[in-house]
Amino acid sequence: MLQTQEIRDIIGYPSQLVNHKVIDHLDSHVRQFITLSPLLFISSSDECGSCDVSPRGDGPGFVHIVDEKRIVIPERPGNRRIDTLRNIMMNPKVGLIFVIPGLEETLRINGTAQIMKDANLLQRMEVNGKPPLLGIGVVVEECFVHCAKAFKRSRLWDQESWLDDKELPNVPRMIAAHARPLGVSEEEVSKALHESYSKRLY
Repeated sequence: MLQTQEIRDIIGYPSQLVNHKVIDHLDSHVRQFITLSPLLFISSSDECGSCDVSPRGDGPGFVHIVDEKRIVIPERPGNRRIDTLRNIMMNPKVGLIFVIPGLEETLRINGTAQIMKDANLLQRMEVNGKPPLLGIGVVVEECFVHCAKAFKRSRLWDQESWLDDKELPNVPRMIAAHARPLGVSEEEVSKALHESYSKRLY
């Protein structure tokens, strides 16, 4: 197994700009970024170090900014696995990546999370008259812009690089194959997904 110095010898060291771009609070620039972002990814791990990463998304500004150190992510209806919530209860350290469509740089926030059930706070994040049942509160410890190289290499926002609809994975077929012991068909999965997406977003 490689040691840290061996990796450094291969990769090198960050520049002074990279070393000094990290802040520990939400300044006006970070607040604007969060307000414009409709999607984030949250990473978490349990007490044994088993990791998980999960998307959270809604209209731009769906993450509530409490003050310069705290944000709250609404917990909208999902698949009810509660992987992220269970992990936070065992290990509160989380990492976030905020994405803005069309922008290749992303915003990274690392911090300490807790599950929140404050009705007054959750009410501020209601959509279609439905507040989230829970929220994920995060106290910011590190905050910085992540460079655009991954997005440039992947050409994520370049529509000319996108696959034709017929080339995309058939998700209902994929789920039916993975859940084979249940004996569900591709059509049944497709119907269940459509119902969930059309009736249970909030």
